[in-house]
Amino acid sequence: MGYKVVFTDHSLYGFADAGSIHMNKVLQFTLADIDQAICVSHTSKENTVLRSGISPEKVFMVPNAVDTAMFTPSPKRLSCDEIVIVVISRLVYRKGADLLVEVIPEVCRLFPKVRFIVGGDGPKRVRLEEMREKFSLQDRVEMLGAVPHAQVRSALISGHIFLNSSLTEAFCIAILEAASCGLLTVSTRVGGVPEVLPDDMIVLAEPAPGDMVRAVKKAIDMLPGIDPQIMHLRMKKLYSWDDVAKRTEIVYDRAMQFPTTNLLDRLPRYLTCGSWAGKLFCLVMIINYLLWRLLEFLQPAEGIEEVPDIGPLHAHLSSKNDF
Repeated sequence: MGYKVVFTDHSLYGFADAGSIHMNKVLQFTLADIDQAICVSHTSKENTVLRSGISPEKVFMVPNAVDTAMFTPSPKRLSCDEIVIVVISRLVYRKGADLLVEVIPEVCRLFPKVRFIVGGDGPKRVRLEEMREKFSLQDRVEMLGAVPHAQVRSALISGHIFLNSSLTEAFCIAILEAASCGLLTVSTRVGGVPEVLPDDMIVLAEPAPGDMVRAVKKAIDMLPGIDPQIMHLRMKKLYSWDDVAKRTEIVYDRAMQFPTTNLLDRLPRYLTCGSWAGKLFCLVMIINYLLWRLLEFLQPAEGIEEVPDIGPLHAHLSSKNDF
């Protein structure tokens, strides 16, 4: 239809298993015809380029951000007489729920002062409930169930440490929310997570029970030097949705500068997606194009005023509040 296309990729997939191979073919098809792409981390950008074959010059890194006005620390600093570790996540395999089943009992055994708050729901919740029963941790592991986003802050400010056990993450906005609330983060070293926070705000570990327990111990030792209010102020400087919007607009402006190509010029791009997939993608695009032209002929877009190109958005705004 001649539209300019900007694709935003928040995913991280592998290269070997059947599901990933299928998704990579779909991504190649999707990105064969885009003008620009946005990824949320450098790791995500590298993954997208390798999976799709798109030129790296077309892919830009624009991170996520956090609403620091919503995620604020508790006005009163928590005592360290009892250390509370908070987990808020979908309880599924990809989020490392099975890892939690092994880490939590060992941490409770080594540190009698530690208590866990687990928020979230999913198919792996049963395993966590069974773990709690098996090790008699009902008094030390509180299961909140699903936590609405509006109540996430209330759960976070009840703790000292945020534990993220994900097995794959392009970015992980959850650790931004936790850091904005003043929590020290312990996380698996996967995907784009190492890019998100400075070293003194996060303790990274391999996605293995022993290394996760070691990281929790290190975080507990670091707690006396953590000031939640200072951490919150640092997050306000590091991440802003206003900054994300400005950087995203630059990418869209760049896409508008690319020349429009017709279908015949674009078809060869789909052939590069594979010996059989390329031919299939070409056929799909030809059918879609013919269907669109038929619908245009049967019901022409009469009386629809074309939206004028007004140039960059920031040129029309007089203040940050307008933005």
